Amino acid sequence: MAEKNISQSIPGQAGRGLRFAEVQHAENAGKTLRRIATYFAKEKAMVLGMLTVVILGTLCGICAPALQSRAIDIIAGQRQGRLLTALGAMLLVYLCYTVAQLLQGLLSSHLSQRIVKKFREELFGKIMDLPVRYLDTHSHGDVMSRMTNDVENISTTVSQSLPSLFSGVLTVTGTVVIMVWYCWQLALLSCVTVILTVAATKILSARVRRFSRKRQALLGQLNGAVEEMISGYRTVVAYNYQQTTTEGFCDTSDELTRAGIRTDVSSGIMGPIMNCISNISFVIIAAFGGFFALRGMISVGVISAFIVYAKQFSRPINEIAQVYGQLQTAVAGAERVFIVLDEESEDSSGMALEDGQAATVIFDHVNFSYNQDQQVLRDFTLTVPCGKKVALVGATGSGKTTVVNLLMRFYDVDSGNISIGGQDISTVGRASLRKNVAIVLQDTVLFSDTIRNNIKYGNVDASDAQLQAAADMSRCSEMIRILPGGWDTKLSASGENISQGQRQLLAIARAFVMDPRILILDEATSNVDTRTEKAIQDAMHDIMKDRTSIVIAHRLSTIEDADLIVVMDHGTIVEQGNHTELLKKQGKYYDLYMTQFAGIAT
Repeated sequence: MAEKNISQSIPGQAGRGLRFAEVQHAENAGKTLRRIATYFAKEKAMVLGMLTVVILGTLCGICAPALQSRAIDIIAGQRQGRLLTALGAMLLVYLCYTVAQLLQGLLSSHLSQRIVKKFREELFGKIMDLPVRYLDTHSHGDVMSRMTNDVENISTTVSQSLPSLFSGVLTVTGTVVIMVWYCWQLALLSCVTVILTVAATKILSARVRRFSRKRQALLGQLNGAVEEMISGYRTVVAYNYQQTTTEGFCDTSDELTRAGIRTDVSSGIMGPIMNCISNISFVIIAAFGGFFALRGMISVGVISAFIVYAKQFSRPINEIAQVYGQLQTAVAGAERVFIVLDEESEDSSGMALEDGQAATVIFDHVNFSYNQDQQVLRDFTLTVPCGKKVALVGATGSGKTTVVNLLMRFYDVDSGNISIGGQDISTVGRASLRKNVAIVLQDTVLFSDTIRNNIKYGNVDASDAQLQAAADMSRCSEMIRILPGGWDTKLSASGENISQGQRQLLAIARAFVMDPRILILDEATSNVDTRTEKAIQDAMHDIMKDRTSIVIAHRLSTIEDADLIVVMDHGTIVEQGNHTELLKKQGKYYDLYMTQFAGIAT
């Protein structure tokens, strides 16, 4: 979902432009607000402190024009009193107002960061507990957006919008009361400009939102084009497509420029219009105020106070209108965060996988489907003997990786059962199960950390000797040695500063240092050269000795020494046996092998 936010400020003074963006709306705002309130309830002292400061600042802002009116009347001789006393009171009130504003900013910032910290921690912790199925079926970009943009919208609202809302409501209420108290006739005349302000804001904001919506869409399109070009730069250059790519980018950029100009112009004229309406208000106050003063209804000081109050009255109305939009966006963002928080966590209960038992893996009449429309495994029955190497081969989509997903309990079977050493893994806690199973995937995942810590990911308690042994077995010792920082070389952008083959070697070393009872290799040597592959195969032969191993392979030459080769097709086993036996049968495996041998892609 695209993040749309009213992030620009309504002006605190005439002459500054307004900007409006698309506003999100929550489906159940009331429920979401009540849930957000529980976070504020945990920070009662800070909330009360901020409200107290807001009230104090607002009262000072309301009282200041009244004191100014008193001082002017004393100077004009229309009121008795000491001028220095009145000026001193004004100075004191303005100082209190300044201090209140500073404290308001400080407290609101602390409050927003404390609340957002709880949101971030809860959301990140929840993501860590989500089942693999959730992340497989939801856009990663959307999940990240909830963690960043939505939480940031909440932070902005708490730190800026809520204080403005409280202050705005109090300012409008207090200003109206004092204006009516001074002169209700002039107060009513001053409110005429409010109607003009609301009408102008409604008309212009609709126009700005329309252009802003188009600009946001074009900006997303432009960013996508840049990201696609950078990630596929080699392909662009290889096919001499630079000119066409540049022309497409420039066309989109031109559209974005036009939309941006229209948005900025439409939002920019808001300031002058508001300034004009404000000046109309001043003209009304001056004209009718002078008339009322001549008739003795009000003093000159009251006219001065009305001019200030009229400005104070119109500004909070605009701010409240903007805050309402920000609140809608923040509540919608919070609702999206709560949707993730309410997702069912991965079940972590279960017994420990018993030690000392033979790690024989048995798939007993397993049926599974990722969705109801398409079954992936059908009555899948297989025994992986303890200490043996079993290879799974077959065409793409035959269910090989699904077998691994079920063994790791990334997903649970629909029917049937899987056991290790006679223990049904559905009764085993996922943490205990995965502690005994190491997996090396074709798509290598490394983290922006040192090589040492990336390999220790398999065993955080591994000693330097164990790390070195794992590096030796995976044939990456020499590669680590020649790197500038050696074991302490920092991998950037998940290992982008080393080759794909080197990343694969580190992933294999990470599995080796874990010393698992069961080892799973999903095309683990697909990204290394033939010579390195041969060296790794020799090392794997040593580490797989007396260790239950499951290997998924597309290059059949890498699994010729497997104790058992299982040929899969559309979720079922069509053949099984060793390399020699399967070739003699001249069945599915024979066809696959001869096709690869002939050099034809499979």
